[in-house]
Amino acid sequence: MFALSPIEWPRWAVMWALAALLFAACKALTWSRAPRTGCSRGRHFAYLFLWPGLDAAAFLDPKPLPERDRPRAAEWLFAAAKCALGALLIWVLVPNVPHELLRGWVGMAGIVFALHFGAFHVLSCAWRAAGVNAKPLMNWPIRSASVSEFWGKRWNTAFRDLTHKFLFAPLARTFGPRRGLAVGFLFSGLVHEVVITVPAGGGYGLPTLYFALQGVGLLIEKRAKRRGTTGRAYAVLVLIVPAPLLFPPPFVRNVVLPFLAALGA
Repeated sequence: MFALSPIEWPRWAVMWALAALLFAACKALTWSRAPRTGCSRGRHFAYLFLWPGLDAAAFLDPKPLPERDRPRAAEWLFAAAKCALGALLIWVLVPNVPHELLRGWVGMAGIVFALHFGAFHVLSCAWRAAGVNAKPLMNWPIRSASVSEFWGKRWNTAFRDLTHKFLFAPLARTFGPRRGLAVGFLFSGLVHEVVITVPAGGGYGLPTLYFALQGVGLLIEKRAKRRGTTGRAYAVLVLIVPAPLLFPPPFVRNVVLPFLAALGA
């Protein structure tokens, strides 16, 4: 990977480059299947380069978004507050965390709040204020009452839209929902291997194992029909306890901490 670069890139730069390439491929796939009538070239350009979501049909819909779905002042403030919280974690808290791995995890939380929860939400507000159907990509994941609700409705709906439309739904029709679910989580694992373990140079297979556990946990949940407090506790057990598999120590040490240093944290 590094030998292909004109210079020896930092591992965090390789991570972002790989993530950008994968994202561009996903964008191109969704855009190629989107309607071509009734929408300006500017809207197509905006979808491809100025919006991180992957629901092309919604974003390119020429009908103006109803007023009830446009952001109010409170939502703008909430989105900005998440950006501020992310910045606080990165530039104020991270430098004062003594333990190396814990410092990396706090930094990752800051990046997620500043980017996925904050900046992407601000961007959603801006597009919806302009009448474009660009729903927030994060839908209150903390409110998830189950593993299925977390992955199906609340966490990174852009990736969920992509895998459901182009992977899970076709496979479920052909091989049944369980096999479709298994392949969907396997695909998620492989994607995360590319952007996590490849640039980190270690921890290979652990992100795939994490998503395999998610698939197993989801099947157990559906069979046991866990609800309420029990369902939430089970979701925490399945989603959070094995999280170090998704972000193994080599990734934290070799990618996250150098990236935080580059940010001046």
